[in-house]
Amino acid sequence: MILIGGRSEVMRIREMHQTLPPALREAVDDFGTHLAGVDGRSQHTVRAYVGDVVSLLDHAAREGRTTVAELDIAVLRGWLAARLSGGAARTSQARRAAAARTFTGWAHRTGRASEDPGAQLASPRAHRGLPTVLRADQAADLMSAAAGPGHQTAHGTVAEREGIHSTQGTHREPDADDGHGEPGTENALGGEVGAEGDVLAIRDRAVLEMLYATGVRVSELCNLNRADVDHGRQVVRVFGKGAKERAVPFGHPARRALEDWLRLGRPELAARYSRDALFLGAKGGRLQPTVVRRIVARAAQAAGLPHTKPHDLRHSAATHLLDGGADLRAVQELLGHSSLSSTQIYTHVSTERLRAAFNQAHPRA
Repeated sequence: MILIGGRSEVMRIREMHQTLPPALREAVDDFGTHLAGVDGRSQHTVRAYVGDVVSLLDHAAREGRTTVAELDIAVLRGWLAARLSGGAARTSQARRAAAARTFTGWAHRTGRASEDPGAQLASPRAHRGLPTVLRADQAADLMSAAAGPGHQTAHGTVAEREGIHSTQGTHREPDADDGHGEPGTENALGGEVGAEGDVLAIRDRAVLEMLYATGVRVSELCNLNRADVDHGRQVVRVFGKGAKERAVPFGHPARRALEDWLRLGRPELAARYSRDALFLGAKGGRLQPTVVRRIVARAAQAAGLPHTKPHDLRHSAATHLLDGGADLRAVQELLGHSSLSSTQIYTHVSTERLRAAFNQAHPRA
């Protein structure tokens, strides 16, 4: 069974999985393999959908169903109703319904069931509020907060920024750097902590500039390799959801920050096992999303901004492009949205910002 997540969640789902009738257990295992290997879904989607389907099949087994062919609309609706009575949010219910529909559709296509009961399943439309968007001047302040190594006090020490804790007696795999380093007055490179802090400040600036310039997701940024950057054309190759490839341009500030990182920063952290990754953690492995979130949050704090997440920079990039007159479909392509409706939310953001400015400034508002 393909399953990732927190320990308590994994244990709960595994216990359900182990008690399923053999035919149901085999079906969900094959479904998880299909999602990851054939559909190319992200790890997050695979984890969520497999967990939801295990929960569904556990409910079905308690109703006396032992095969996928015995699932019907009553079982699906009963499962969702049970989750709702347990206090599930609308967004969670919408995701569960989507997982159920995907599973029953797959079961029908692969001959495991003669019918597709999920096709009849309606789900509550998840409430979708407007995303958090920085103003252009706030985005500029955020970039300035990491403009160079001199912002040591704004970012804190390297231990604070990378979340360094004592790792004595703890083994860490080298191929996924979570940003943790060794304690002490010297860093893993044998240099002063302040020197490593300068290197990380160079990296942090490049990370922030690239997030805002390209609007990429945090996972996409962390998965970038050096070969994905076309320096001459100022374009980066990004592999998004479903392993879909797209080319995203970036501007001159991001180019300069990236050049500084590749020339002055990355060589100081590079290790044998990280020769392909574009951005590195403190120990030389590929930079992890949790560290990127800390980088963005620290820079926002230093700039006097509200708590800011990497995805807020994606929202901001999209909104600022539309504010500047970019075509909606061009923004859709840059962001890697499969549906234009996902991009249209940013037109609402622009409208709301205009309305707020009107209400505040117009004498006849």
